[in-house]
Amino acid sequence: MKLDPDARAAADLLKELLPLPIHRMGLAGAREFFGGRATEGTPPSVHEVSDHVVPRVDAEIPVRLYRPGPGSGLPVLVYLHGGGWTLGGIDRVDALCRTLASRARCLVVSVGYRLAPEHKFPTPPHDCHAALAWVASHAAELGADARRIAIGGDSAGANLATAVCLLARDRGGPRPVFQLLAYPAMEYAVRRPSWTEYADGPLLTSDDVVWFWEQYLRDEADRANPLAVPATAPSLRGLPPAFVITAEYDPIRDDGEHFARRLREDGVECAAKRYPGVFHGFFPQVGVFARADEAVADAAGHLRRAFGTARP
Repeated sequence: MKLDPDARAAADLLKELLPLPIHRMGLAGAREFFGGRATEGTPPSVHEVSDHVVPRVDAEIPVRLYRPGPGSGLPVLVYLHGGGWTLGGIDRVDALCRTLASRARCLVVSVGYRLAPEHKFPTPPHDCHAALAWVASHAAELGADARRIAIGGDSAGANLATAVCLLARDRGGPRPVFQLLAYPAMEYAVRRPSWTEYADGPLLTSDDVVWFWEQYLRDEADRANPLAVPATAPSLRGLPPAFVITAEYDPIRDDGEHFARRLREDGVECAAKRYPGVFHGFFPQVGVFARADEAVADAAGHLRRAFGTARP
């Protein structure tokens, strides 16, 4: 496994620190281990950061807004963090959201959707859909352009981003203009080459992936629901353009790349790029992994083109 030097150092540290594979740590153990581990270093500065709540009938969903500069009518990226639907939160993608806001010259709204297994499917995608609708309906006071809202996420967050796009397509409401999908979890444990070649990680194992799905889904019937497992959708036609990021040494690498092909086959504009030398979870590690900085720069470029703000 030819990991980049920074990725190799991180993988070696994980071997020392991670007492067991995630699926053997249990929910409490995994949350304790990962809860305090945000991106290292000093967070990039932005013009303004503010916290808000999205009201739902049975909850208030926290969101954090990152503003790259003054002014109004800014495009927006609604960002959904990863963590297998069970771990993580707004704080863990803080540096990433700050960097995306600055480089894509857009507002970023990071969503603290409710986590499984306390809140299994379909609660998380509906929380995220509500956040998208809230951004659109409050665009004027947020200084946002309701006609230019993208959605994105990493891992489980990328799964939720596409679920929101399917909800918007099929049930109405604001429709994102673009989806940013970093190593998306789009199919349930399909044994593609990367699933077996990198079954033991680094960081994420194939058994971990199955464990995360078990925390999220209510029963086997959910495996056939496109809002839970987007690869089961009969058609992806009508979804917004996408940029799919994958990591070379990731058990769900082929999952994401297969989904990118499905999008293109169904007439959706989709760019995809595999980043060599890194493993699952690298995307939010801006300032830590060189490939993360490269991927974020690429993502920002795609976002600017989708928003119509790319410089000639």
